[in-house]
Amino acid sequence: MELDVLLFASYADAFGARQARVSVSAGATVSDVLQAVLAQMPGKQLPRAAVAVNQAYAPADARVNPGDEIAVIPPVAGG
Repeated sequence: MELDVLLFASYADAFGARQARVSVSAGATVSDVLQAVLAQMPGKQLPRAAVAVNQAYAPADARVNPGDEIAVIPPVAGG
């Protein structure tokens, strides 16, 4: 299945775009989606990435479905 993944802040900078299109198999997880994004970013990493599926934070083992809104969010510091 083809999914569009929204990338924010430093992750968008590292990827060179605010969105990535990835291909994952049916039954894929959040972890699979992150690996697919990383495959398009040779030599890059997404340390401590938080992932939201349909605007709710999701664990690495959460399943994704066609049409889900997936966002990769870097850690946020405040002050």
